[in-house]
Amino acid sequence: MEINVASIISNFEIDGTYSSCNPTGSGHINDTYHIRTKEGCPADYILQRINHSVFKDVEHLMNNFLTVTRHLAIKQKNGVTDKQLLKVIPAKDGKPYFIDKTGNYWRVLNFISGGNVYEIAADPRMAFEGGKAFGSFLRQIADIPVESIFETLPDFHNAEFRIKNFWTSVKADPKERVKSIAEEIAFVRNRIDEMLAIPRLQSNGLIPVRVTHNDTKFNNIIFDSSNKAICVVDLDTIMPGSALFDFGDAIRAGAISTAEDEQDLEKVALDMNIFESYTRGYLGCTFDFLTDTEISMLAFSVRFMTFVIGLRFLTDYIDGDTYFRIKYDNHNLIRARTQFKLVESIEQHFDRMNEIVRSIALEFGRKIPH
Repeated sequence: MEINVASIISNFEIDGTYSSCNPTGSGHINDTYHIRTKEGCPADYILQRINHSVFKDVEHLMNNFLTVTRHLAIKQKNGVTDKQLLKVIPAKDGKPYFIDKTGNYWRVLNFISGGNVYEIAADPRMAFEGGKAFGSFLRQIADIPVESIFETLPDFHNAEFRIKNFWTSVKADPKERVKSIAEEIAFVRNRIDEMLAIPRLQSNGLIPVRVTHNDTKFNNIIFDSSNKAICVVDLDTIMPGSALFDFGDAIRAGAISTAEDEQDLEKVALDMNIFESYTRGYLGCTFDFLTDTEISMLAFSVRFMTFVIGLRFLTDYIDGDTYFRIKYDNHNLIRARTQFKLVESIEQHFDRMNEIVRSIALEFGRKIPH
């Protein structure tokens, strides 16, 4: 798709004159561009094409975005947070997005200057900063009423929904790929019952519904030159959810020893030093408002989220790669195999992970029962 960026950006209330753009980011869903102006003032911008095939209600999505960014701006004004903040640059008609002639939705955000982005935590110190970033983010948005936030992606982390979709795809086998993944199907079948533990706790009201980020990959944190976390980004998946989703996905994506599409499965493992440091940073910001049940399930949430993401990759492979952007044939299958190998590594370390969580919680005065 050929894009006239200058024409699109002219529909927004930016300062300065458009000069150039470069594609940026590694997300699976939206297209993102770094925008520079000739005057270089007051800063650069981020232009994004919102994938309205995935996010079908862009108006509500942007309402969520504005609710959170305005809430955080109030926190900053009151001295509660010193982080840099995302700001939505309005279109010239006052809306937080612009629709071009082909029906594509666009938005512009401020560019967080002096920032670095990483795919995984390079060392325990960076993991600690990442845990603080997402823990602090959850804390800052904890007083946003859940009912004020729209569910932009229904059933996004709903394991029961994902499992049902998986078996539907296996049965339909639209691309005749099922015969080649018998081992992966057996892996799923053998773990389904235990993966329903979190949904059962949710349905029994034992895990509270919170406003959560829901896409806590490490590359959604911006770090400064000294690798201090300065901003949490990618707020499209802000929804009612569980703190367990955020914690589990952060470890899944940030504490893996390889990329999420590593083909040499012997290299795939959970980095326990990263896990411990991230947990300490995260609990340092959340220990006083997470429930005992939430804290006791943090280690399991890593297994849960890794399994669910792997299941989604595998389902998309069966369906013909219709959701996640791929770079080569079998890319989603490789991603699924990497996630499932990580699940096995988590299972091997699971007892130690639980010990670490309880020990760190105790440092903050929370005694969590076994």
